[in-house]
Amino acid sequence: MAEETQRPQQSSGPGAGGPRPGGGPGGRSGPGGKRGKRSYVRRKKVCRFCVDKVDLIDYKKADVLGQFIQERGKILPRRMTGTCARHQRWLSVAIKRAQNIALLPFGAEI
Repeated sequence: MAEETQRPQQSSGPGAGGPRPGGGPGGRSGPGGKRGKRSYVRRKKVCRFCVDKVDLIDYKKADVLGQFIQERGKILPRRMTGTCARHQRWLSVAIKRAQNIALLPFGAEI
């Protein structure tokens, strides 16, 4: 009669430890899951002005300054351009001066 003792039944619901539809341990390899991690090393952005050893960012060079503004006229942030903090401050001053004398647009026409 010892064999007839009742055992708790395993449920086949979502909390069960049985096979899962996604397969794999822990259910992490489902339709959008990845089995292995890919190593990705982000390349460090270097300041273009530091590389060229620029002492002054000239507001009259609209072609250079135009690379650091969006189509809508906004100044691109450091994390996108890779400029250092010092040159980003100089860059924003030069862009604002160029906008004031109409070398660069304030914004796009809609």
